[in-house]
Amino acid sequence: MDEYRINKYIALCGICSRREADGLIEAGRVLINGKKAELGSKVTEKDEVTLDGKAVKPEEKKVVAYYKPVGVTCTEADVHANITLTEAFKYPTRLTYAGRLDEDSEGLLLMTNDGDLIHVMMCGSNNHEKEYIVTVDKDIEPIIFERMEKGIFLFDLNVETKPCKVVPVDLRTFKITLTQGLNRQIRRMCFECGLDVVSLKRIRVCNILLGDLKPNEYREITGEELDKLYDMVFKNPENI
Repeated sequence: MDEYRINKYIALCGICSRREADGLIEAGRVLINGKKAELGSKVTEKDEVTLDGKAVKPEEKKVVAYYKPVGVTCTEADVHANITLTEAFKYPTRLTYAGRLDEDSEGLLLMTNDGDLIHVMMCGSNNHEKEYIVTVDKDIEPIIFERMEKGIFLFDLNVETKPCKVVPVDLRTFKITLTQGLNRQIRRMCFECGLDVVSLKRIRVCNILLGDLKPNEYREITGEELDKLYDMVFKNPENI
């Protein structure tokens, strides 16, 4: 019988990421067989695990491609958010986002109850490709694309971005493919180049395309498409 660390078990239940599960455990909200769980505790499927008094168990894994509209905040509860993801995204099974998207950005968001997938996709060091289409407020000089591709130092984060791929679309629009996920990275990169972002849409995550989805629409990812996604994100055994 498989044995899991309690934070991974909670993640497998589709509740949150492992890191967020640690916070629930430290807050005393998780019980194992009626006793408060501790960080590092291990459980099997024979154990009774509860969160806020409600029993939780791993569910059938689901992965959904969702078109997050502008104005929706990637959070389950935030008093400062106009619309939370929980309010906007309606699905029969409770799913959590695997990789955030800014409130003022739109496009592809992967939703799942697979805690391992959430854990891997939320880790910025795993080099998963994410592609965006970006429109800015003024014409773009070709040298700016070269700067972006080589990497730009972001002074407010004190970090240099990894090399990326940039493809011009027109004088003010370009596609950019990143393999890291710094906070508001594209907007910060544009700012350092003297540009302000007018619109930003994520159109691909790994092999999953936004395609013809419209804002607030979703589709289930299954079959070969799902198998390929898992092959791509779990090709490094250390990610599991």
